[in-house]
Amino acid sequence: MRFRLIPRDEAFFPLFDEAATNLAECAGLLRDVIGGLGDIRAGHARIGECERRGDELTQAILRRLDQSFVAPFDREDIHALTEQIDDVVDDIHAVSELMMLHDVDEPLAEVRELADVLVKAADAGVGLIAKLSRLRGIEADLQSVDRLESEGDRIYRRCVARLFSGDFNAFDVLRWKDIVEAIEESINGLEKISDVVESIALKHT
Repeated sequence: MRFRLIPRDEAFFPLFDEAATNLAECAGLLRDVIGGLGDIRAGHARIGECERRGDELTQAILRRLDQSFVAPFDREDIHALTEQIDDVVDDIHAVSELMMLHDVDEPLAEVRELADVLVKAADAGVGLIAKLSRLRGIEADLQSVDRLESEGDRIYRRCVARLFSGDFNAFDVLRWKDIVEAIEESINGLEKISDVVESIALKHT
């Protein structure tokens, strides 16, 4: 059993929890917009609020990292995890912006499916980040994110195949391809978050 003369800084964990929860809220808002449950412009504005909150949390974590004498784990890992969470929120905001710019009125079925996968993966990420302080019992969450990322890949490939089937005009192909690629990038980003957490666990357990 290891003892520390100076206790580690535990204040990082609630900040990470808040950042993960903000990400999940952002994903849920995007799903609502895609599902037709909210006006695109109003939804984009709320997603923008999440994006700004994410930036604030990122800065708060990085400031604390600069000031902390004993971080709970390697500083480069804290930095990588912080930036990756922020990147996913930015990616979700980009999806919302694309939908607004392309004036989407009726989303493809596969886009709705991808949004559902994104929300599930974000929720799994919240559970994973909540276990950072102990780094125990994370296997199920890691497997869940990995499974969802693979499901997202399958939906993405199916969607692209349909887009290029000849049933859509060139403009619709381009705008929907932009959107589905951006959602897939968000889902891939969630897997990168789980990869960082897994790496931290391997180093510290």
